Amino acid sequence: MNKRKLKWFVKPILYGTTLSILLLSIALLNFKEKNMNDFKDFVFVNKSIIKDALPVLKEDDIIIKPFQSDNINIYKKFYDKDSSLEEKIKSIIYYKDTYIQNSGIIYSSDKEFDVVSILDGKVTNIKEDKTLGNVVEITYMNNLIANYSGLKDIKVKEGQNINQNEIIGKSSKINIDQDLNNSLLFEIIKDGKYQNPELFFDKKINEL
Repeated sequence: MNKRKLKWFVKPILYGTTLSILLLSIALLNFKEKNMNDFKDFVFVNKSIIKDALPVLKEDDIIIKPFQSDNINIYKKFYDKDSSLEEKIKSIIYYKDTYIQNSGIIYSSDKEFDVVSILDGKVTNIKEDKTLGNVVEITYMNNLIANYSGLKDIKVKEGQNINQNEIIGKSSKINIDQDLNNSLLFEIIKDGKYQNPELFFDKKINEL
C-alpha cells in the first residue's frame, strides 16, 4: 500500500497559520493586560448602587433645625387637623383668594439667613416653583424627605451628598406674601405623608 504524502505547499501554510495564531494571541494578552492596568486604581461598583446610595446615619444623630441664625420667627405653623381652632387659623395661608393649609413651617427674619441641611442626606431634586421660588429636595434615611423652599444662591447640585449643617442656600422670597423677603418654607415628609417639622427637631434618627 502506498503512503499518502502531503503536497509540498501544505506544510508551509500550516506553519504560517500556527505562527499567526500564536502571535495574535500574545498581542491580545498584552493589550488586555495594558488596558486593565489603566484601571488598577479603580473600584468597579454597580451604577444603580451609586445612584440610590444614601449616607448612613448613626442612631444617635440628632435632627437640627434648617438654620443656625438667631432672631428667626415662625410666620406660619404647620396645619394640624387635631389642633385648636386658634392654632388652625395661624396655619392657614391666604393666597390669590384661596385658603391653603400650610404643609410645613414658614420661617421669616428681618435679615437674610443661611439655610442648612437637618441631617446627612442626598439632594434628589432642585426645581423652580412660581409660588414657592426655588425648591431643594433632600432625601434622608428612614424614608425621610425634606423640602427647602424659597431659596436663592443655591450651593448644592442634584445628586450630591450633603452633610448635616451644610449650607444649601440662602433665605429669599416666597410669593404667598409680598412682605416675606427673608423666608423659608420647610416641609418634612415621612413615609409619604407631610408631618409637623417641630415634632422632629432635637430627636434622634432612631426615634422616628
